[in-house]
Amino acid sequence: MGNLIIEIPPIGERDCYYIQERYKPCFNYPLHKHNVYEFNFVEHCKGARRIVGDSVEVLGEYDLAFMGCNLEHVWEQYECKPGIIHEITIMIPADFFSPNFLEKNCMKPVKDMFENAQVGIAFGMRAIMTVYDRINQIVSSEPSFGTVQTLLSIIYDLAASGDYHTLASSHYSHAEVPVTSRRIQKLKDYIDAHFNEEIRIEVLADMVGMTPNALSRFFKQRTNRSISNYINEVRLGHATNMLADSTMSIAEISYRCGFNTISNFNRIFKNVKEITPKEFRESYKKNIFLI
Repeated sequence: MGNLIIEIPPIGERDCYYIQERYKPCFNYPLHKHNVYEFNFVEHCKGARRIVGDSVEVLGEYDLAFMGCNLEHVWEQYECKPGIIHEITIMIPADFFSPNFLEKNCMKPVKDMFENAQVGIAFGMRAIMTVYDRINQIVSSEPSFGTVQTLLSIIYDLAASGDYHTLASSHYSHAEVPVTSRRIQKLKDYIDAHFNEEIRIEVLADMVGMTPNALSRFFKQRTNRSISNYINEVRLGHATNMLADSTMSIAEISYRCGFNTISNFNRIFKNVKEITPKEFRESYKKNIFLI
């Protein structure tokens, strides 16, 4: 990604975490990324807009998001009324958990959450309220073994709640999403290589020796999304990269990403992102820090 802040986190090699609390009248920090994991909790933010990769969401009164390493993100004022915004940021080094430790049976929810954080995740109100007091407790305490225990309990309870959804598309963030089926991997590889062309389900079905109807059921069961939705996700991931990084017209981007008409591109983009391609480009460019 081009002109954005590459933030140097204030975490030393021997630090377990870094935490910062802010009370501010508005969101004004530009688009940025860094090489650590980040929890960002915000309250009194109704109407603000969170951008994580190619995900754009308008917020309610509370927000808690978890971003993986090197995933660009920003909170912008949008329709949030002036007031006192309360924000707590917790940064965790990439080696906070060893890979071997995450493979332990009891750590599976945490492992899954950290894998999903590669594309960013946002938590629901049930999960936020579960850890609300502890987040405010840890920020008011000096770092110690006790605060690390509290942080671990926050991480585990958020992971175990399952009350979260992913944000950016994996094709935008270049995240590696585990695949458990060779046939699914074969289909995904083909779609990734031919996203800018017409992709017919009959061709995909023939590739894996299934009928189109059987393939549709199989793909939905294994990926929790339809084939057409997955194809659109791939195309939108490439399109949002082009909107952010190039000066190509929206019509040209639509054509290069395999959409048959610009109206179809605009409709699908708006349905998925809840803003138009033009609004996404304007919002992204506005939040870039020009170096």
